[in-house]
Amino acid sequence: MSRFSHYLAIDWSGAKGERHKGIALALADARGGPPVLVEGKRGWSRAEVLAILRDDLPPDTLVGLDLGIALPSVDCGAYFPGWTGTPPDATALWALVDALATGEPHLAANSVVAHPAIRPYFRDGSDTGARFACDDAAHGRGRFRVTEHAQAAMGCKPYSNFNLVGAAQVGKSSLTGMRMLHRLRGHLPVWPVDALTDAGSVIVEIYTSLAACEAGRSASRAKMRSYEALNEALAALDSPEVDGAGPIDDHATDALLSAAWLRKVADDPRRWKPPLLTPAIARTEGWTFGAV
Repeated sequence: MSRFSHYLAIDWSGAKGERHKGIALALADARGGPPVLVEGKRGWSRAEVLAILRDDLPPDTLVGLDLGIALPSVDCGAYFPGWTGTPPDATALWALVDALATGEPHLAANSVVAHPAIRPYFRDGSDTGARFACDDAAHGRGRFRVTEHAQAAMGCKPYSNFNLVGAAQVGKSSLTGMRMLHRLRGHLPVWPVDALTDAGSVIVEIYTSLAACEAGRSASRAKMRSYEALNEALAALDSPEVDGAGPIDDHATDALLSAAWLRKVADDPRRWKPPLLTPAIARTEGWTFGAV
């Protein structure tokens, strides 16, 4: 019998504004059936997703958020090495991000990267900060968490959470997500920052490309933009197909496939005990569920 009754995958967005076509929610039932999209009235806002996670989840739901729940720390010994205000762990990082952006609506986090002490660690559209990489970094892609190295070893192409540039940037999504995670403290545990309990709902970080790769697609073909491609990937995960033909938004396919993937792998003990995950990494950097 599965530990969870439902699997909710959320394709997140750090874009400006209130409502975002980049946010998609899909739910899979442990009893079977195809995953289904959870439709918003006019698209989803981040505040609405926060309200669902806080107040309206089915019991024992495994929630997968497609964002980085923390910043790299192990590589340089701190999130922001050289700054006396650097937080000691993930929960303190979430609190800092929310405090710095507290006046911004829609869970935006622009004030965080505008902070003079923090800005040098990020790369945005006009500037690559002097601290974007560790001094001994061998590449220009920025800093990575241990879990992102594990993703790469599985065939994925992760991006640094300090990167705010380009279509594949994950920094803005991660920072806005950290505001939400801070506001969910006391409502939902976040694995592995929090220990997995025997019952109740829990949030994990997911990487939708990892789900796609495990469904037989390569990292370069992780995005699916047709029902036919989506259903081929769902079949590889032993999931029933969804109804439809022709084009479909890739945010929807990311969420639908990830919900089915969560249902397939959630009871695999290896996913909860990756060999490189230590208590210190769990507390500071967190982990991407499924990366082994």
